[in-house]
Amino acid sequence: MKLHRGKVSASLVMLGCSALAGCGIGMSDKSTSPQSSPADPMAGIPRAEQPADCPSEGAALQVLGSGGPIAEASRAGTSYLLWIDGEPKLLIDAGSGSFLRFAEAGGKVATLDAILLTHLHADHTGDIIDILNTGGFEGRTEPLAIVGPAEAPRFPATSEFIERLLSKDSGAFAYNGGYGDGTEGKAQLEVRDVPSFGGNGEVTPLDVSNAFSAIAYPVDHGPVPALAYEIEVGDKSIVIAGDQSGRSVVFQTMMEDIRPAILFAHHVINGEDGQPRGLHRTPAEIGQLAGAIKPERLVLTHNMERSLSRIDEGLEAIGQSYSGDVSVAADLDCYAL
Repeated sequence: MKLHRGKVSASLVMLGCSALAGCGIGMSDKSTSPQSSPADPMAGIPRAEQPADCPSEGAALQVLGSGGPIAEASRAGTSYLLWIDGEPKLLIDAGSGSFLRFAEAGGKVATLDAILLTHLHADHTGDIIDILNTGGFEGRTEPLAIVGPAEAPRFPATSEFIERLLSKDSGAFAYNGGYGDGTEGKAQLEVRDVPSFGGNGEVTPLDVSNAFSAIAYPVDHGPVPALAYEIEVGDKSIVIAGDQSGRSVVFQTMMEDIRPAILFAHHVINGEDGQPRGLHRTPAEIGQLAGAIKPERLVLTHNMERSLSRIDEGLEAIGQSYSGDVSVAADLDCYAL
């Protein structure tokens, strides 16, 4: 696995970056507002042009779920799928509803190199058991890596979370316990816990694939242990910021000026009074993060109606610190690298 460009400390490895070539072959990747019916929930919301399908050659990141913790419209819980030459290679989060989107996209557990979890909230992990369950019918024999945050009060470590689900002795889904030791026709899961320490933990390079590079970054998500990820395929990189608050100062400082092709930021609150603070960045704070990182494109996902209902104000707040392209993701959107 290729890793390069040290920064901050010997343990901190930053990835190279470049711009997206567009969201489809032969298309320019521009934020657009397609003609929509008045009932269209995306009416008036900036979108990126989309291909009919993810490309069969090269790399692309597909948004399986673009929603949040409340059942709203047609959005599944947060989830991403990395495609390389037509094969799904990396699943990031598996929020509620993403099992259906995984199937609609043509995802297969058999070809995955790893599953990365940003944190263990239900809207990011609710369908992990369903996706693993369908994988049990695919005949995979190679071990499968799962990476997620270590424990904190009221939150188990990722390894314990998976054990609680799949233990042959006491798991909630013990009938899938073959994932624990690679028996019963299941691939063995190799689970790794990455400490977050409220966004102050060590940056962790992940040796999970020869097809892409990945680095886990601790972020602040209030009392919830959480991680962001940077993924590199060839000379192109993307950043998935995950759920994080404006107190993720260490993360923002470490990522300054890396200029990835795309930054996926989670768009949950609009910043007005009365909304929960301390868990998520406001649009102004998303803009500050993007202004520091300087991606070619900013994509707002993990969207909620309370943020989309004030999208014009949110975009204005983002624009105070970031002048690049901004688009709002919908389920099954695909961004080719």
